[in-house]
Amino acid sequence: MTTQIATFGAGCFWCLEAAMNQLHGVQQAISGYMGGTTENPSYQQICTGQTGHAEVVQITFDPAQISYQQLCQIFFCLHDPTQLNRQGNDIGTQYRSVIFYHNEAQQQQATEIEAELTAANVFPDAIVTELSPASRFYPAEGYHQGYFKQNPQQSYCQFIVAPKLAKFRQQFRAQLKQD
Repeated sequence: MTTQIATFGAGCFWCLEAAMNQLHGVQQAISGYMGGTTENPSYQQICTGQTGHAEVVQITFDPAQISYQQLCQIFFCLHDPTQLNRQGNDIGTQYRSVIFYHNEAQQQQATEIEAELTAANVFPDAIVTELSPASRFYPAEGYHQGYFKQNPQQSYCQFIVAPKLAKFRQQFRAQLKQD
């Protein structure tokens, strides 16, 4: 089996990671940081907005089971790609909407999907998702991995992540792993 890597930033990584890990064909989704200049950044450094990194999720997937295009479409459904450097109350460049492509095919596919969404007027405002070449990925601290699954009672998880995941599970039921 040949796997591929996809890397997306859609605000706080807890929701994106929780959703992606539920998809059939996704081997793992890891929360982390990418796109900045600080080496081995900590969460505390990321939160300052001074590192240049975005909170991202790096996904290892089997393209025979789920395509990169499907992952991009799900990415665009899981957040508001029209908000510049923010998602809701999470404000700063670390929360930017970004696709880090790992090869020319991913760059082309992401560009085409964004153009299709724009042409179809899916969003009321212009898409501001950054499209950049992938750089070094820094996994987030261990307590961020599987955060929602481990902390469902935490207030941010209850009020922000849980409703997004419920909508995601409804919308993408056919693509979910079987329990």
